[in-house]
Amino acid sequence: MSVEIFVEQYDDYEIIGGEKFMAPSPDWGHVNVTANLVTIIGGYARANKLGIAVADNFDVHFPDGSLFKPDFIFVSTANAELYLGKKDMTIHGVPDMVAEVFSRSTMKRDIGIKKDTYERNGVREYWMIDPWRETVEVCLLRDGKYEFGGLYQNWSDNELARLPEDERAQVEFEIPVDVLDGFKVKIKNIFGWYFEP
Repeated sequence: MSVEIFVEQYDDYEIIGGEKFMAPSPDWGHVNVTANLVTIIGGYARANKLGIAVADNFDVHFPDGSLFKPDFIFVSTANAELYLGKKDMTIHGVPDMVAEVFSRSTMKRDIGIKKDTYERNGVREYWMIDPWRETVEVCLLRDGKYEFGGLYQNWSDNELARLPEDERAQVEFEIPVDVLDGFKVKIKNIFGWYFEP
């Protein structure tokens, strides 16, 4: 008796500056971070009827012709026309917020041309997430340009214990989500396998 396995083939690429780039498959750490963002930010937004959040494999067709598959996408209720009534996994327009989780093959693009493209097209909030250092750099759109919104780190208890008291007092444990009027996400819950209260 033989078993046949069917693998559905699809194009998994992005178009950046008119050039096609293959999008790599995510690893477990990457998938965990994006799932956590969808659960936390998307859950809050859905419960309060503020919009929807999705992760990976959604094509975003930007006004400048770029085609990206951001790792995390949030679209507010005010921009519901970007997703309501759509049956395919595409967005034509500009999401309110996107996040990219670094991989070794895409990190340079995430902090370079992708950041520039998100800024140029008017994405209001962009998070660059480093899963190795467990940091999140936030960029906020102000007058058409990204401003630094903060660099947040997931500190271990041992790391915190080694900090001088004055530095420890300045450590932030939550990240405000600007597009959700400052709703805060615990940094540990972005990188953890289980949520902490």
